[in-house]
Amino acid sequence: MCYDVESLEFNSLRLAIRRTNDPDEKERLQHKLQKLYPSYKPYYHISGFAHPQLLVFTNTQPFEPQLFQWGLIPAWVKDEKTAKSMMNQTLNARGESIFEKPSFRNAAKQKRCLIYVNAFYEHHHFKGKTYPFRICLKDGSPMILAGLWEEWVNKETGEIIPTFTIVTTKGNTLLAKIHNNPKLDGPRMPVILSPEKQDDWLKPITNDSEKKSIEDLIVPFDESLLKAYTVAKLKGKEAIGNIPKIKEELIYPELQNNFGKFEPDL
Repeated sequence: MCYDVESLEFNSLRLAIRRTNDPDEKERLQHKLQKLYPSYKPYYHISGFAHPQLLVFTNTQPFEPQLFQWGLIPAWVKDEKTAKSMMNQTLNARGESIFEKPSFRNAAKQKRCLIYVNAFYEHHHFKGKTYPFRICLKDGSPMILAGLWEEWVNKETGEIIPTFTIVTTKGNTLLAKIHNNPKLDGPRMPVILSPEKQDDWLKPITNDSEKKSIEDLIVPFDESLLKAYTVAKLKGKEAIGNIPKIKEELIYPELQNNFGKFEPDL
């Protein structure tokens, strides 16, 4: 799954600006960057269960950076208590079933988005303990993740809350070595889109052929473009918190000696 990420939002926004060749649009986005500055907070590590706001680009406004809260609230949720509970269950959406699940099917058809992150974290289970791995692109550029979004109206206050979920798929060979949670039926990973495919994820669906084109994007990412390494603990008393040092490699001798022939591709 994908419950922990690194999101350095300004880096992601700068990458998004490069999506357009229109000089006026670039200038407008630069102004948007400056406007968002007061809300900017770098996340070297953040858990989805904290429901942070991350930069999202929706299919309705593909070049407009917006801050959405992580944990999708379907429009049909009736009250705030249910909404808060639902958010913990919708941090991720299994790509294989997004067009069938009541929580996601409306968004899958009409409300898809891009989420830019710098890395994500997964835990490896070994002898009753967990060890965090940081997974990122080898070239150091931000990842573009496939997502779904919704706007939920709090009927008690009238507040409109924009939320999102990250779409996941089966883990590739790299994630199969790392993501071995015994409670799951197999390794998972977020759907990572290449720059060439990102705008395809946002295209409208008007027929079965276009739906199939979206489904064809929900595949494991090429592991040869990724690198992974162990880092300091993300949770518990040993966690060092949201600081740049969390990105640094930390060797666990017991894991190196007992982790088979796995060698993170650095």
